[in-house]
Amino acid sequence: MPQRGVTMVRQPVVAGQFYPSDPLRLKDQLEKFVRVEGRQEKALGAIVPHAGYVYSGAVAGSVYSRVHIPGTVVILGPNHHGRGARAALSPPGEWLTPLGTVAINPQLSLLVRECSSLVEEDSTAHQYEHSLEVQIPFLQFLRPDVTIVPLCVGFNDFSSCRSLGLSLATAIRKYRQEVLIIASSDMSHYQPDDVARHEDNLALQEVLKMNPEGMYSVVKGRGITMCGVIPATIMLVAAIEMGATKSELIRYATSGEVSGDFNQVVGYAGVMVY
Repeated sequence: MPQRGVTMVRQPVVAGQFYPSDPLRLKDQLEKFVRVEGRQEKALGAIVPHAGYVYSGAVAGSVYSRVHIPGTVVILGPNHHGRGARAALSPPGEWLTPLGTVAINPQLSLLVRECSSLVEEDSTAHQYEHSLEVQIPFLQFLRPDVTIVPLCVGFNDFSSCRSLGLSLATAIRKYRQEVLIIASSDMSHYQPDDVARHEDNLALQEVLKMNPEGMYSVVKGRGITMCGVIPATIMLVAAIEMGATKSELIRYATSGEVSGDFNQVVGYAGVMVY
């Protein structure tokens, strides 16, 4: 058990793999991906990919170029490793990246726990999970003083998505400050490029209709390998509950555009919800 008053620091696990471990190289790469032109737009939610930056960084950067980053960001990521709680909230402390530390927001974290019986404080689920970590350098680059609420989710049913989404909206309303919810998700995995684009479009059409249950049903019913469908569903439920009325597909790409291999691609979508 940590001693009272000792800040727990979650160490980066994919620096040097998914993104550069050298801060100067990382900043240089982020400058290429994030091109802020004009005023950034306020959004309630976003879907952002989480692959290695060389593959998905341009799509992620397109979203971050458009979205205003408020002082507090909730990051929802899938549990790729199956470790820890079903809805694991990172315990109080900080997350470290090559760009420095980011504080976990204690006030909103407490509200999220109080508003949802699904959520538990649990560091185990976050220990090796990359889907939340890769979003943080983008946030630091644009807003160095940002605070985060990292939630790693491992359940699989729509009713839990709806419950957590509604609870998250309640917590944010009680927080009374601007919050952005990022759902970290890639799309289809290891399909031919034309198949991935077709399948991903079916799911994205439901997102654009602001239909979280429809997106969930299409993905599950067709077996689309969208790893962050649960975070995306939760985000959409919460955003709609907070008043969001539309979404916009900012950019879509597949890994084939970088690798040249169009036989087995991963799809990446960047979406704003406001």
